[in-house]
Amino acid sequence: MKLHVLHDTRYDYHPAVENAQHVAHLKPLDSAHQRVRQHALRISPEPAQLREALDVYGNACHFFAFQSPHSELLVSAESLVDTAPPPDRRALPTPAWELVREQFRYHSGAHWQPALEYVFASPCIPRDEAFADFARPSFTPGRPLAEAAWDLMQRLHRHMVYESLSTQVNTPALQALQQGKGVCQDFAHILVACCRALGLPARYVSGYLLTTPAAGQPRLIGSDASHAWASVFCPIAPAPSPTEPQQAGALKGSAPGFWLDLDPTNDRAPGEDYITLATGRDFLDVSPMRGVIRGGASHVLSVAVTVRQAEEASAGPAAADCHD
Repeated sequence: MKLHVLHDTRYDYHPAVENAQHVAHLKPLDSAHQRVRQHALRISPEPAQLREALDVYGNACHFFAFQSPHSELLVSAESLVDTAPPPDRRALPTPAWELVREQFRYHSGAHWQPALEYVFASPCIPRDEAFADFARPSFTPGRPLAEAAWDLMQRLHRHMVYESLSTQVNTPALQALQQGKGVCQDFAHILVACCRALGLPARYVSGYLLTTPAAGQPRLIGSDASHAWASVFCPIAPAPSPTEPQQAGALKGSAPGFWLDLDPTNDRAPGEDYITLATGRDFLDVSPMRGVIRGGASHVLSVAVTVRQAEEASAGPAAADCHD
């Protein structure tokens, strides 16, 4: 599938911003299942500095700065991405979740594993026993990790109600769980928090989802939104050996594994209709835009996102319909 994404961000400041520095995560990742064919970032006014780099998690990000006053900021990111259906990794054998927990628990002389940093609390995802309590019905003794994580996704989808504007960007994940409603960011944060509360590595994923309007309804340009889901690290269970049977409570060394993507908002695994932008510990690591400004005591933010199949996009857009 070939997908075209247009992500427009506008800030109107009052009074004007004197100077500012920003970082944007608006360029999709290149991976085994998606390839960025084209990407353009247009910024107005023209920044004094602009550079692209990789952050500590391997995400593409842009840093830009302004050294003169401006009362508005327009950032438009346009991407053309080829996507392919990812394999159904639920069929791969994964160890019992308790073995994975032990593998990522501190042991003297243990092998370092890249996924280890996703076990710990992060600014948006604190450790709380309430997350462990919610997760436990899915993580029964001896259950394979991938199977347990999938069940957790389904239970979370049934427990939570998706409701726009029911939470804010800074709403704590625990509050969203307790009130039983939120948006995709909350669903993703809660699933990650539940896994980490049991000592399992999980990360936050930001991206886009191709949406289809209701039958007979036109697609509204700019009416889509960024999306978010979660990903759980699953080691692959070693083949049983008659001479070295697997010991309860341990996996040998740094076992190979994979990240199992789970979308609790839609109760499914992401497919070729998804585009991954960035991965991190939580939303703050991969927010589309953030920065530091001097001045601009108040501002109005408007965001418009359109995700379409490239053949549809080539027909030309209708008038943009921006949504906050």
